[in-house]
This record gives sequence, C-alpha cells and structure tokens, in this order.
Amino acid sequence: MWPVRGTTEPAGDALPATVSDAGPEAQLARIFREIEGRNLGNALQQTESLLLQYPNYRLAHLIKGDLLLARARPIQGFGAAQGASAEQINDLRAEALKRLQAYREKPPADFVPRYLLQMRPDQRYAVVVDTARSRLYLYENDLSHGGRPRFVADYYITQGKLGADKFVEGDKKTPIGVYHVTADLSRQKLPDLYGNGAFPINYPNEWDRRQGRGGSGIWLHGTPSDTFARPPLASDGCVVLTNQDLEAIRSNLQVGLTPVIISNSVEWLSLDDWAKEREDLNRSIEAWRADWESRDTQRYLGHYSRQFKAGDQDYQQFSAQKQQVNAGKSWIKLELKNLSVFRNPGKEEVVVVTFDQDYRSNNLNNRMKKRQYWVREGGQWKIIYEGAA
Repeated sequence: MWPVRGTTEPAGDALPATVSDAGPEAQLARIFREIEGRNLGNALQQTESLLLQYPNYRLAHLIKGDLLLARARPIQGFGAAQGASAEQINDLRAEALKRLQAYREKPPADFVPRYLLQMRPDQRYAVVVDTARSRLYLYENDLSHGGRPRFVADYYITQGKLGADKFVEGDKKTPIGVYHVTADLSRQKLPDLYGNGAFPINYPNEWDRRQGRGGSGIWLHGTPSDTFARPPLASDGCVVLTNQDLEAIRSNLQVGLTPVIISNSVEWLSLDDWAKEREDLNRSIEAWRADWESRDTQRYLGHYSRQFKAGDQDYQQFSAQKQQVNAGKSWIKLELKNLSVFRNPGKEEVVVVTFDQDYRSNNLNNRMKKRQYWVREGGQWKIIYEGAA
C-alpha cells in the first residue's frame, strides 16, 4: 500500500507553506498525487528531479524503484522494488506519512503555540517541537506587535526510538519540557553521526530534576553525510533535522537564550486567548513583585505553594527566613527586567518564568538572573520553585 490516499491541498486558512514548490514535502505531495492518478511517468520524472536535489534521499530512491518496477508489472505495496527489510520499508513509509501530514495539515495562521507566552526582548526566535507530528516550528519574537510570536518556518524532525517523555538515562526517549540552547558545536568537533553540527539543550532542567527525571546529552543536530533524513523514530533521544534544515535555522539559535520547547502534541491558541493567558500570568508576577516590595511578608508568602522547595529549603524554612529578613527592612525596591514566560507542555499547569532581578533595600543591593516555576493551585498561580538561572 502506498503511504497516502485521498490527497488534498493545504487548507486555505493554514500557515503559509514554508517549503517552496521545490521543497521535499511539496514534491512528495505532487508525486503521490500523480501515482494515485495513475500518471506514473509524471511521478517518475518528479521523483528524479527530487533526487537531483537530494541524491542521498533514501525515500525518493525507494519511490523511484517502485515506479520503475511498475513499468513492467503491477506492484502491490510500497517498497516492492527494493531488497530492503520490512523494518526499513516501514521507516521510510512513516517518514512519508509525517512529511505529507505536516504539509497538508498546517495549524491556522492566526493561532500560536500556547507555550510562547512572553519572550524577553533579546530572544529573537523560539523553537517549538511537536513529537507527535515529527515537526519543528520556528517563531520570531515580533517586537513590533508587542512580542507576539510570528511564524517563520517548520521542518521535519526525528525523535527518540521509543518516542517522547524521557525519564532515565538510556531510555531512548526525547524529553518533554521547556529548555534553552546551551552551546553551538561545529561539525569539525563532532563525529559524522551529528552531521553539520549540534546545539545541546539544558536537559534535565530544574523541573525535570524535581520530577525525578535524569539522563543527559539531548541535542538538536544534523544527519550523517551519507543520509538526507532519518526515520521519525530513530535517535537515542535527540531532535534530529536534515543538514539542510539545520543550516537554515543555525543563525536563529542564540546560545543561552533561544528557548526550545518540546511537546508530545502542540497546543494552539487563538491570538485573543493567547493574550488573555499572557495577561493573567503577568498580573500574577507583578502582584508577587509588588507584595515583596511592600514588605507585607504574609501577602508576599501567599504567592508561594506549600509544596515549594528550592535547594535544601522547603516552604516552612523559606517562610521563616523571609520573615526574619524582612523584619530588618525599612524599604525595598524591586525591578524585573528581560522577563520571559513559557508554559510547560503537559497535563500539569506549569509555567517557567525567568528574569533579571534588581533588588535594593536599606541594607542590601543585589542583582541576579532568576528562574521560577509557577503552578496552578485552586485557580491561582503559585511559585513552587525559584533559584538562580
């Protein structure tokens, strides 16, 4: 059976196509339309054109073999002309399905990922990965529209062999959560497996460790030099792009700044709903700031979950320390700069808040980069973790 039946054009209200008519997804869509229309000569011609652009594209070679065999006799299934194993055929068929699904079923143009509530001004772009669709979305921080995420492009990706939601070292899964790019590793420093380079991310983060998740070495990286693309489930947990696509996003990734949000199925919000969620979180953050500045310690502590824990301190220890410290203050001034707010993917309502904190009082001045995790409890946002970022 061929990978796709009942082909359709992208929906009229979908995001604009991010690959040109010469891109792999668009060409695959045309090839399969020709095959299903019994126009095998046209399909073969377009497949050969695809291979001229991507000579090591195994999926295209498989399709070409089938089309050549179809000249001599009817073929009963995908990969009929190849000596490949059933596993290899299934991998290539899975890639075709993921690419075509993404090409035809783009999210509506006026929707944005729920997770990108607020980027700091110098975060130029954000990466959102949808493991269920094998897709990476690139969004720009549109400062001319108040920091609204603006869709730029999307790309096919490979994830862990055993899917998403990483928990332990060696489980061959891709993590789910809010991360940041931590380094830019050039091709010259890496084995060929990583292709044109790699961008490590900070897995496990503070929230992962709190949940007992472990492991390391999760990167965005390319493909080996003899491979155009890998199957949807093929890495040991990393997010893998084609070398061409890695090069396309390389200049958009900022070490220490670019957020990489990995979800097992991206949630999309209308711009109105996105703005409401953003305003709700910003009100809670501002109330926390103002209550700390007011020196009303009980009101300030009301912003913290009873499940709060940071380092060796639990809520009771933290509360006692803050009451003791604030008793010696005659005034406090607190300023937050470069605020970012990202919703954590998953069933639990968790938000990651990061900012530059400028704290001044009658007996202490302190500046630091702080990260907090806020959770929804009883309809209110509460801080469950905070520490240096």
